[in-house]
Amino acid sequence: MIDKSKPSNIVRKTIDAVSSPIHTFVKLEASSAILLFFMAVIAMICANTHFISDVYFKFINLPIHLNVGNLSLNKTLLLFVNDGLMAIFFYLVGLEIKREILVGELSTPKKASFSIFAAIGGMIFPALVFIFLNSNTPARNGWGIPMATDIAFALGVLALLGKNIPAVLKVFLLALAIVDDLGAISIIALFYTKEIAANYLGFAGISLFLLFLLNFAGFRNLVIGIVLGFITWFCFLKSGVHATLAGVILAFLTPAHSVGSDKSIDETKPLLLDNYIHSMHPWVAFLILPIFAFFNAGVNVISVDISSIVLSPVSLGVILGLIAGKPIGIFIFTYFPTKLGWTSLPENTTWIHVISIGFVAGIGFTMSLFINSLAYNQPELAIQAKIGILLASVIAAILGSSLLWLSFIKNKHK
Repeated sequence: MIDKSKPSNIVRKTIDAVSSPIHTFVKLEASSAILLFFMAVIAMICANTHFISDVYFKFINLPIHLNVGNLSLNKTLLLFVNDGLMAIFFYLVGLEIKREILVGELSTPKKASFSIFAAIGGMIFPALVFIFLNSNTPARNGWGIPMATDIAFALGVLALLGKNIPAVLKVFLLALAIVDDLGAISIIALFYTKEIAANYLGFAGISLFLLFLLNFAGFRNLVIGIVLGFITWFCFLKSGVHATLAGVILAFLTPAHSVGSDKSIDETKPLLLDNYIHSMHPWVAFLILPIFAFFNAGVNVISVDISSIVLSPVSLGVILGLIAGKPIGIFIFTYFPTKLGWTSLPENTTWIHVISIGFVAGIGFTMSLFINSLAYNQPELAIQAKIGILLASVIAAILGSSLLWLSFIKNKHK
Protein backbone atom coordinates (compact mmCIF):
# COMPACT_ATOMS: atom_id res chain seq x y z
CA MET A 1 0.00 0.00 0.00
CA ILE A 2 1.36 3.41 -0.98
CA ASP A 3 1.71 5.96 1.82
CA LYS A 4 0.30 9.10 0.24
CA SER A 5 1.20 11.19 3.26
CA LYS A 6 4.93 11.05 2.52
CA PRO A 7 5.02 13.56 -0.35
CA SER A 8 2.85 16.00 1.60
CA ASN A 9 5.09 15.59 4.66
CA ILE A 10 8.16 16.29 2.57
CA VAL A 11 6.54 19.38 1.09
CA ARG A 12 5.44 20.55 4.54
CA LYS A 13 8.93 20.08 5.98
CA THR A 14 10.46 21.95 3.06
CA ILE A 15 8.05 24.88 3.49
CA ASP A 16 8.69 24.96 7.24
CA ALA A 17 12.45 24.93 6.73
CA VAL A 18 12.26 27.87 4.34
CA SER A 19 9.65 29.94 6.20
CA SER A 20 10.74 29.32 9.79
CA PRO A 21 13.79 31.65 9.71
CA ILE A 22 11.62 34.39 8.19
CA HIS A 23 8.89 34.05 10.85
CA THR A 24 11.47 34.00 13.64
CA PHE A 25 13.20 37.05 12.17
CA VAL A 26 9.93 38.98 11.85
CA LYS A 27 8.87 38.18 15.42
CA LEU A 28 12.21 39.35 16.80
CA GLU A 29 12.15 42.51 14.71
CA ALA A 30 8.59 43.29 15.80
CA SER A 31 9.48 42.98 19.48
CA SER A 32 12.64 45.00 18.92
CA ALA A 33 10.63 47.76 17.23
CA ILE A 34 8.51 48.23 20.36
CA LEU A 35 11.63 48.45 22.52
CA LEU A 36 13.31 50.82 20.03
CA PHE A 37 10.27 53.12 20.08
CA PHE A 38 10.23 53.04 23.89
CA MET A 39 13.95 53.94 24.11
CA ALA A 40 13.52 56.74 21.58
CA VAL A 41 10.70 58.18 23.70
CA ILE A 42 12.86 57.88 26.84
CA ALA A 43 15.69 59.69 25.04
CA MET A 44 13.36 62.53 23.99
CA ILE A 45 12.02 62.82 27.55
CA CYS A 46 15.54 62.94 28.97
CA ALA A 47 16.65 65.51 26.39
CA ASN A 48 13.68 67.80 27.13
CA THR A 49 13.28 67.48 30.91
CA HIS A 50 14.74 70.45 32.77
CA PHE A 51 16.48 68.52 35.56
CA ILE A 52 17.63 65.60 33.40
CA SER A 53 18.63 67.25 30.10
CA ASP A 54 22.11 68.40 31.20
CA VAL A 55 22.86 65.01 32.76
CA TYR A 56 21.69 63.19 29.61
CA PHE A 57 23.85 65.21 27.21
CA LYS A 58 26.87 65.13 29.52
CA PHE A 59 26.49 61.36 29.81
CA ILE A 60 26.30 60.59 26.08
CA ASN A 61 29.22 62.97 25.42
CA LEU A 62 31.35 61.63 28.28
CA PRO A 63 35.00 61.46 27.09
CA ILE A 64 36.51 57.97 27.16
CA HIS A 65 40.27 57.41 26.93
CA LEU A 66 41.65 53.94 26.21
CA ASN A 67 45.40 53.32 26.11
CA VAL A 68 46.96 49.97 25.22
CA GLY A 69 50.74 50.31 24.91
CA ASN A 70 51.43 52.91 22.23
CA LEU A 71 47.88 52.70 20.89
CA SER A 72 45.17 55.01 22.16
CA LEU A 73 41.50 55.75 21.53
CA ASN A 74 40.00 59.04 22.64
CA LYS A 75 36.30 59.29 21.88
CA THR A 76 33.04 60.23 23.54
CA LEU A 77 30.71 57.54 24.86
CA LEU A 78 28.33 58.38 21.98
CA LEU A 79 31.05 57.67 19.41
CA PHE A 80 32.00 54.42 21.13
CA VAL A 81 28.37 53.33 20.74
CA ASN A 82 28.21 54.45 17.10
CA ASP A 83 31.64 53.14 16.10
CA GLY A 84 31.87 50.11 18.38
CA LEU A 85 28.49 48.58 19.23
CA MET A 86 27.11 49.43 15.80
CA ALA A 87 29.95 47.43 14.21
CA ILE A 88 28.31 44.36 15.78
CA PHE A 89 24.97 45.45 14.30
CA PHE A 90 26.58 45.80 10.86
CA TYR A 91 28.19 42.37 11.29
CA LEU A 92 24.71 40.90 11.77
CA VAL A 93 23.42 42.86 8.76
CA GLY A 94 26.29 41.43 6.71
CA LEU A 95 25.43 37.89 7.81
CA GLU A 96 21.78 38.42 6.85
CA ILE A 97 22.77 39.78 3.44
CA LYS A 98 25.11 36.81 2.85
CA ARG A 99 22.39 34.33 3.81
CA GLU A 100 19.84 35.95 1.51
CA ILE A 101 22.35 35.80 -1.36
CA LEU A 102 23.12 32.13 -0.71
CA VAL A 103 19.68 30.62 -0.04
CA GLY A 104 17.16 33.43 0.44
CA GLU A 105 15.23 35.95 -1.60
CA LEU A 106 18.37 37.20 -3.35
CA SER A 107 19.70 33.77 -4.33
CA THR A 108 18.40 33.80 -7.92
CA PRO A 109 17.75 36.62 -10.41
CA LYS A 110 14.06 35.65 -10.56
CA LYS A 111 13.65 35.92 -6.79
CA ALA A 112 15.83 38.99 -6.35
CA SER A 113 14.88 41.19 -9.31
CA PHE A 114 11.68 42.75 -7.95
CA SER A 115 13.20 43.58 -4.55
CA ILE A 116 16.40 44.92 -6.14
CA PHE A 117 14.46 47.21 -8.49
CA ALA A 118 12.35 48.38 -5.53
CA ALA A 119 15.39 49.07 -3.36
CA ILE A 120 17.21 51.01 -6.11
CA GLY A 121 14.19 53.24 -6.69
CA GLY A 122 13.73 53.61 -2.93
CA MET A 123 17.28 54.93 -2.63
CA ILE A 124 17.56 57.15 -5.71
CA PHE A 125 14.34 59.15 -5.38
CA PRO A 126 14.75 60.15 -1.69
CA ALA A 127 18.30 61.31 -2.42
CA LEU A 128 17.09 63.36 -5.41
CA VAL A 129 14.37 64.99 -3.30
CA PHE A 130 16.91 65.93 -0.63
CA ILE A 131 19.45 67.25 -3.16
CA PHE A 132 16.74 69.30 -4.89
CA LEU A 133 15.90 71.06 -1.61
CA ASN A 134 19.48 71.45 -0.41
CA SER A 135 21.61 71.91 -3.53
CA ASN A 136 24.46 74.43 -3.30
CA THR A 137 24.21 74.61 0.51
CA PRO A 138 26.46 73.22 3.29
CA ALA A 139 23.62 70.79 4.12
CA ARG A 140 23.81 68.90 0.81
CA ASN A 141 26.12 66.28 2.38
CA GLY A 142 23.07 64.77 4.09
CA TRP A 143 21.62 63.34 0.86
CA GLY A 144 22.20 59.79 2.12
CA ILE A 145 20.01 60.24 5.23
CA PRO A 146 16.57 59.58 3.64
CA MET A 147 17.80 56.62 1.58
CA ALA A 148 17.74 54.04 4.38
CA THR A 149 14.98 51.76 5.70
CA ASP A 150 14.80 50.55 9.31
CA ILE A 151 14.11 46.78 9.19
CA ALA A 152 13.03 46.52 12.83
CA PHE A 153 10.44 49.30 12.72
CA ALA A 154 9.20 48.43 9.23
CA LEU A 155 8.57 44.77 10.08
CA GLY A 156 7.18 45.83 13.44
CA VAL A 157 4.49 47.87 11.67
CA LEU A 158 3.50 44.85 9.58
CA ALA A 159 3.38 42.70 12.71
CA LEU A 160 0.88 45.12 14.31
CA LEU A 161 -1.54 44.35 11.47
CA GLY A 162 -1.49 40.69 12.50
CA LYS A 163 -2.51 37.82 10.22
CA ASN A 164 -4.07 40.19 7.67
CA ILE A 165 -0.60 40.63 6.14
CA PRO A 166 0.38 37.73 3.86
CA ALA A 167 3.85 36.28 4.38
CA VAL A 168 4.85 37.22 0.83
CA LEU A 169 4.63 40.95 1.71
CA LYS A 170 6.81 40.44 4.78
CA VAL A 171 9.35 38.58 2.65
CA PHE A 172 9.25 41.36 0.02
CA LEU A 173 9.81 44.07 2.66
CA LEU A 174 12.59 42.06 4.28
CA ALA A 175 14.42 41.52 0.97
CA LEU A 176 13.90 45.17 -0.02
CA ALA A 177 15.28 46.39 3.33
CA ILE A 178 18.30 44.07 3.11
CA VAL A 179 19.19 45.32 -0.39
CA ASP A 180 18.58 48.83 0.96
CA ASP A 181 21.04 48.14 3.81
CA LEU A 182 23.62 46.94 1.30
CA GLY A 183 23.16 50.20 -0.60
CA ALA A 184 23.50 52.25 2.62
CA ILE A 185 26.69 50.37 3.52
CA SER A 186 28.13 51.14 0.07
CA ILE A 187 27.22 54.81 0.44
CA ILE A 188 28.93 55.00 3.83
CA ALA A 189 32.07 53.41 2.38
CA LEU A 190 32.20 55.59 -0.74
CA PHE A 191 30.88 58.97 0.38
CA TYR A 192 31.14 59.23 4.17
CA THR A 193 34.74 58.10 4.59
CA LYS A 194 37.24 60.75 5.67
CA GLU A 195 41.00 60.89 5.03
CA ILE A 196 42.50 57.41 4.92
CA ALA A 197 45.55 56.29 6.91
CA ALA A 198 47.02 53.71 4.54
CA ASN A 199 49.18 52.00 7.18
CA TYR A 200 46.23 51.06 9.40
CA LEU A 201 44.20 50.02 6.36
CA GLY A 202 47.10 47.77 5.37
CA PHE A 203 47.14 46.15 8.83
CA ALA A 204 43.38 45.59 8.54
CA GLY A 205 43.96 43.91 5.16
CA ILE A 206 46.56 41.57 6.69
CA SER A 207 44.14 40.64 9.48
CA LEU A 208 41.35 39.95 7.00
CA PHE A 209 43.68 37.89 4.80
CA LEU A 210 44.64 35.74 7.81
CA LEU A 211 40.96 35.16 8.52
CA PHE A 212 40.41 34.17 4.88
CA LEU A 213 43.30 31.70 4.98
CA LEU A 214 42.08 30.14 8.25
CA ASN A 215 38.55 29.75 6.88
CA PHE A 216 39.84 28.37 3.58
CA ALA A 217 41.93 25.81 5.48
CA GLY A 218 38.86 24.73 7.44
CA PHE A 219 40.20 26.05 10.77
CA ARG A 220 37.38 27.17 13.08
CA ASN A 221 38.31 28.81 16.38
CA LEU A 222 35.93 31.37 17.90
CA VAL A 223 38.56 33.04 20.12
CA ILE A 224 41.03 33.56 17.27
CA GLY A 225 38.18 34.80 15.07
CA ILE A 226 37.12 37.36 17.70
CA VAL A 227 40.72 38.54 18.24
CA LEU A 228 41.35 39.01 14.50
CA GLY A 229 37.93 40.64 14.18
CA PHE A 230 38.77 43.12 16.94
CA ILE A 231 42.13 43.91 15.32
CA THR A 232 40.35 44.51 11.99
CA TRP A 233 37.79 46.80 13.67
CA PHE A 234 40.50 48.78 15.49
CA CYS A 235 42.56 49.24 12.32
CA PHE A 236 39.49 50.39 10.38
CA LEU A 237 38.70 52.83 13.19
CA LYS A 238 42.20 54.33 13.05
CA SER A 239 42.37 54.26 9.24
CA GLY A 240 39.59 56.78 8.63
CA VAL A 241 37.33 54.23 6.91
CA HIS A 242 34.27 53.93 9.11
CA ALA A 243 34.77 51.13 11.62
CA THR A 244 31.29 49.64 11.14
CA LEU A 245 32.30 48.58 7.62
CA ALA A 246 34.71 46.13 9.24
CA GLY A 247 31.66 44.32 10.59
CA VAL A 248 30.22 43.85 7.10
CA ILE A 249 33.50 42.60 5.61
CA LEU A 250 34.00 40.20 8.53
CA ALA A 251 30.46 38.89 7.97
CA PHE A 252 31.19 38.08 4.34
CA LEU A 253 34.32 36.20 5.44
CA THR A 254 32.35 34.19 7.99
CA PRO A 255 32.06 30.57 6.74
CA ALA A 256 28.59 29.55 5.66
CA HIS A 257 29.12 25.84 6.37
CA SER A 258 30.60 23.77 9.15
CA VAL A 259 33.85 21.90 8.54
CA GLY A 260 33.17 18.60 6.77
CA SER A 261 29.52 19.44 6.03
CA ASP A 262 27.88 19.21 2.64
CA LYS A 263 28.60 22.56 0.98
CA SER A 264 25.86 22.26 -1.61
CA ILE A 265 23.26 25.02 -1.45
CA ASP A 266 19.95 23.65 -0.18
CA GLU A 267 17.23 25.95 1.17
CA THR A 268 15.86 23.15 3.36
CA LYS A 269 19.16 22.71 5.25
CA PRO A 270 20.26 25.17 7.94
CA LEU A 271 23.61 26.89 7.40
CA LEU A 272 26.32 27.62 9.94
CA LEU A 273 25.38 31.25 9.27
CA ASP A 274 21.94 30.57 10.72
CA ASN A 275 23.50 29.62 14.05
CA TYR A 276 25.45 32.88 14.15
CA ILE A 277 22.41 34.94 13.15
CA HIS A 278 20.07 33.28 15.67
CA SER A 279 22.57 33.60 18.53
CA MET A 280 23.45 37.24 17.80
CA HIS A 281 20.05 38.57 16.80
CA PRO A 282 18.53 38.85 20.32
CA TRP A 283 21.60 40.73 21.60
CA VAL A 284 21.47 43.18 18.70
CA ALA A 285 17.68 43.57 18.75
CA PHE A 286 17.23 43.94 22.50
CA LEU A 287 20.50 45.52 23.64
CA ILE A 288 22.62 47.17 20.95
CA LEU A 289 19.86 48.88 18.93
CA PRO A 290 17.97 50.15 22.03
CA ILE A 291 21.25 51.60 23.37
CA PHE A 292 21.86 53.23 19.98
CA ALA A 293 18.32 54.68 20.03
CA PHE A 294 18.81 56.08 23.54
CA PHE A 295 22.11 57.73 22.59
CA ASN A 296 21.01 59.12 19.22
CA ALA A 297 17.28 59.93 19.37
CA GLY A 298 17.43 62.58 22.07
CA VAL A 299 16.87 66.09 20.68
CA ASN A 300 16.25 69.18 22.81
CA VAL A 301 13.28 70.96 21.21
CA ILE A 302 12.30 73.19 24.15
CA SER A 303 14.85 75.91 23.49
CA VAL A 304 14.36 76.02 19.71
CA ASP A 305 11.63 77.11 17.32
CA ILE A 306 10.32 73.69 16.29
CA SER A 307 8.29 75.07 13.36
CA SER A 308 11.35 76.70 11.78
CA ILE A 309 13.31 73.45 12.20
CA VAL A 310 10.58 71.32 10.62
CA LEU A 311 10.30 73.76 7.71
CA SER A 312 14.07 73.99 7.18
CA PRO A 313 15.38 72.59 3.87
CA VAL A 314 17.25 69.81 5.73
CA SER A 315 14.23 68.61 7.69
CA LEU A 316 11.91 68.94 4.69
CA GLY A 317 14.42 67.09 2.51
CA VAL A 318 14.46 64.19 4.97
CA ILE A 319 10.67 64.16 5.52
CA LEU A 320 9.70 64.42 1.86
CA GLY A 321 12.49 62.06 0.85
CA LEU A 322 11.22 59.33 3.19
CA ILE A 323 7.43 59.72 2.91
CA ALA A 324 7.25 60.73 -0.78
CA GLY A 325 10.53 59.78 -2.45
CA LYS A 326 10.51 56.22 -1.04
CA PRO A 327 7.04 55.09 -2.24
CA ILE A 328 7.32 56.96 -5.56
CA GLY A 329 10.76 55.51 -6.27
CA ILE A 330 9.75 51.98 -5.28
CA PHE A 331 6.61 52.14 -7.43
CA ILE A 332 8.27 53.59 -10.54
CA PHE A 333 11.27 51.25 -10.38
CA THR A 334 9.04 48.18 -10.09
CA TYR A 335 6.08 49.16 -12.28
CA PHE A 336 7.98 49.82 -15.52
CA PRO A 337 10.37 46.82 -15.26
CA THR A 338 7.29 44.65 -14.61
CA LYS A 339 5.50 46.04 -17.67
CA LEU A 340 8.66 45.46 -19.73
CA GLY A 341 8.79 41.84 -18.56
CA TRP A 342 12.07 42.21 -16.63
CA THR A 343 10.47 41.15 -13.36
CA SER A 344 7.07 40.24 -11.96
CA LEU A 345 4.86 41.11 -9.01
CA PRO A 346 5.21 38.80 -5.99
CA GLU A 347 2.41 36.25 -5.86
CA ASN A 348 -0.93 37.44 -4.40
CA THR A 349 0.12 41.09 -4.29
CA THR A 350 -1.23 44.20 -6.03
CA TRP A 351 0.25 47.59 -6.85
CA ILE A 352 -1.59 49.06 -3.85
CA HIS A 353 0.37 46.61 -1.69
CA VAL A 354 3.63 47.70 -3.33
CA ILE A 355 2.84 51.40 -2.74
CA SER A 356 1.86 50.64 0.87
CA ILE A 357 5.14 48.80 1.44
CA GLY A 358 6.84 51.82 -0.14
CA PHE A 359 5.42 54.03 2.62
CA VAL A 360 6.39 51.53 5.32
CA ALA A 361 9.92 51.50 3.87
CA GLY A 362 9.99 55.24 4.58
CA ILE A 363 10.63 54.40 8.23
CA GLY A 364 14.33 55.24 8.29
CA PHE A 365 15.04 55.43 12.01
CA THR A 366 18.24 53.48 12.80
CA MET A 367 20.15 53.73 9.51
CA SER A 368 19.05 57.32 8.91
CA LEU A 369 20.18 58.42 12.38
CA PHE A 370 23.46 56.62 11.83
CA ILE A 371 24.14 58.29 8.46
CA ASN A 372 23.12 61.63 10.01
CA SER A 373 25.88 61.19 12.60
CA LEU A 374 28.37 60.77 9.73
CA ALA A 375 27.01 63.51 7.46
CA TYR A 376 26.92 66.50 9.82
CA ASN A 377 29.42 67.90 12.28
CA GLN A 378 27.30 71.03 12.70
CA PRO A 379 24.85 70.50 15.63
CA GLU A 380 22.19 72.73 14.03
CA LEU A 381 22.03 70.66 10.82
CA ALA A 382 22.18 67.39 12.76
CA ILE A 383 19.21 68.45 14.92
CA GLN A 384 17.18 69.48 11.87
CA ALA A 385 17.85 66.10 10.24
CA LYS A 386 17.00 64.20 13.47
CA ILE A 387 13.65 65.97 13.77
CA GLY A 388 12.95 65.16 10.12
CA ILE A 389 13.87 61.48 10.62
CA LEU A 390 11.62 61.09 13.69
CA LEU A 391 8.63 62.86 12.13
CA ALA A 392 8.99 61.11 8.77
CA SER A 393 9.25 57.69 10.40
CA VAL A 394 6.04 58.23 12.37
CA ILE A 395 4.16 59.58 9.32
CA ALA A 396 5.45 56.77 7.07
CA ALA A 397 4.35 54.14 9.62
CA ILE A 398 0.84 55.62 9.86
CA LEU A 399 0.38 56.03 6.10
CA GLY A 400 1.79 52.62 5.20
CA SER A 401 -0.16 50.67 7.83
CA SER A 402 -3.37 52.57 7.06
CA LEU A 403 -3.13 51.85 3.32
CA LEU A 404 -2.44 48.16 3.94
CA TRP A 405 -5.30 47.88 6.42
CA LEU A 406 -7.74 49.61 4.04
CA SER A 407 -6.67 47.39 1.13
CA PHE A 408 -7.33 44.21 3.10
CA ILE A 409 -10.66 45.51 4.47
CA LYS A 410 -11.72 46.30 0.89
CA ASN A 411 -10.79 42.80 -0.27
CA LYS A 412 -12.83 41.21 2.55
CA HIS A 413 -15.97 43.03 1.42
CA LYS A 414 -15.64 41.90 -2.19
